[in-house]
Amino acid sequence: MATAFAPLSMKLVFFSFAVAILVGLVSSSRFDELFQPSWALDHVVYEGEQLNLKLDNYSGAGFASKSKYLFGKTAIQIKLVEGDSAGTVTAFYVSLLDFLSLNLFVGGTQMSSDGPNHNEFDFEFLGNTTGEPYLVQTNMYLNGVGNREERLNLWFDPTTDFHTYSILWNQRQVVFMVDETPIRVYTNKEKKGLPFPKDQAMGVYSSIWNADDWATQGGRVKTDWSHAPFVASYKGFEIDACECPATAAAEENANRCSSSRERRYWWDEPIMAELGLHQSHQLLWVRANQMVYEYCTDSTRFPVAPPECDHR
Repeated sequence: MATAFAPLSMKLVFFSFAVAILVGLVSSSRFDELFQPSWALDHVVYEGEQLNLKLDNYSGAGFASKSKYLFGKTAIQIKLVEGDSAGTVTAFYVSLLDFLSLNLFVGGTQMSSDGPNHNEFDFEFLGNTTGEPYLVQTNMYLNGVGNREERLNLWFDPTTDFHTYSILWNQRQVVFMVDETPIRVYTNKEKKGLPFPKDQAMGVYSSIWNADDWATQGGRVKTDWSHAPFVASYKGFEIDACECPATAAAEENANRCSSSRERRYWWDEPIMAELGLHQSHQLLWVRANQMVYEYCTDSTRFPVAPPECDHR
């Protein structure tokens, strides 16, 4: 005789399935399976499965993904610089830019793409003097235009343990997350004439660098090199995304990385089109309690609010 699930059991099964999809069903890889050092190799230190990037008054350091991707999720566990880290920036980003295009901009975790109309999603962790809140700044470049900075206080000490920082990117939204808690969402509103990053394959990057002209209290607090080297530590490297061959044209990549009858990507599932109820509540809590700066409300910089700010 067939046994029916009780309603509660069905809810638990569905909830577990939804959580699995949101997390992305990814597992950590070794650093060298996905990434390679991109500059200052003598400041890149391996300790088993852990990678350390060092900054001193000679150089910072950085690494980049071996491939570029169009849609998916990337996540890295980072333990930020301990003690007096004023003037330093640790970045994690997704970008069209490659290392040669970055020139002197070599800090952060970003996802980025090349060219004057490049797209980019940035985490930038701003150093501080001991005991002050650790600020994380997020930014987005769309068609080569940035100036979309938001800053918030992390609700924990990110220097005492590793925490997971991730970016989810599909055709409906870009989501910045800290330990799977969303802190920022950019929704596709192309129907309203707003740009959305959907046609450029991007790499994943991270670096540590000196930015004491702006990073801490607007540049008023400078880097104290007596505390060098400043060390950011990494583990848990994850990229679950549609990989794009370097020789492929943009249209070919777009076709390759869109779900079809033959293939279905998890990030295109309907449940991924927007945040669920619990994550929506988390996002509201973060923005109500941790937000320090939001470009949409900065009338000094933007007497006329950027167009996406009217459609949030």
